[in-house]
Amino acid sequence: MTTTATTTFLLGGDLPVNRLGFGAMRLAAGTFDGPARDPGTGIAVLRRAVELGVNHIDTAGFYNRGAVRANELIRRALTPYRDDLVIATKVGPLPGPDGVPTGKAGPGELRGLVEADLRALGLDRLDLVYLRVGGLTGPDTESIADRFAALAELREQGLIRHLGVSNVDAAQLAEARAVAPVAAVQNSFENGSGLLADCEAAGTAYVPYFPLGGGLVPLDLERLGRVAARVGATTSQVALGALLAASPSVLAIPGTGSLDHLEENLAAGALVLGAEDLAELRA
Repeated sequence: MTTTATTTFLLGGDLPVNRLGFGAMRLAAGTFDGPARDPGTGIAVLRRAVELGVNHIDTAGFYNRGAVRANELIRRALTPYRDDLVIATKVGPLPGPDGVPTGKAGPGELRGLVEADLRALGLDRLDLVYLRVGGLTGPDTESIADRFAALAELREQGLIRHLGVSNVDAAQLAEARAVAPVAAVQNSFENGSGLLADCEAAGTAYVPYFPLGGGLVPLDLERLGRVAARVGATTSQVALGALLAASPSVLAIPGTGSLDHLEENLAAGALVLGAEDLAELRA
């Protein structure tokens, strides 16, 4: 039994993507408040990711540290873009004085953020834009209708192809769907796992952020280690394999600023996990 009955997903009903993609958060820095990374390494990582079959890159305008900005690295590394490359970005958070994205953009500020992403990436239209809400610790209960409607207007104007929501609960997802189609949900897997069945039934992509923990989402390293030893893989590969096995609607976007870690992560697409392995991981 392989971890993935299917290796691709039709995002928004018209964009085929490989279910194992790449998250750009760690290109600029290992953490939001960590030191900037060498941009040359980030460019090399991006080019190698595409060589290895990645055609779904998840980024954000607030993924930066100093002069090193993930969106600019993506443009420098990958333009002219391949026809099958899908780039997803997120808007909503605003950086505070320390660079950590703790502020919140109102409806009237979202156009400027989308236009900034278009310029930085060198695109005329963004494939997927998430409205990211709440903080770093999970969904809050605020209404998102006005802000999602502002993005829906940009979609009608042709600046955005598909819309998504990030860090939301069931009520917020329903609120967004009442405004415009939602192509993807990006939540912590633990915080949002209750939405997974809903997304699968609706044909909506479910894209867990911090798929390898990121220091914020706890992983059961002891259990992962037992399975990894049994199947001859690393704990990171088993964690990614288990995510992909959870549902055909799950897209994994592990991020890294290291070529070695990139190759390790993407090798998870070929990992075989049996029923016993999955049962232990889900216990």
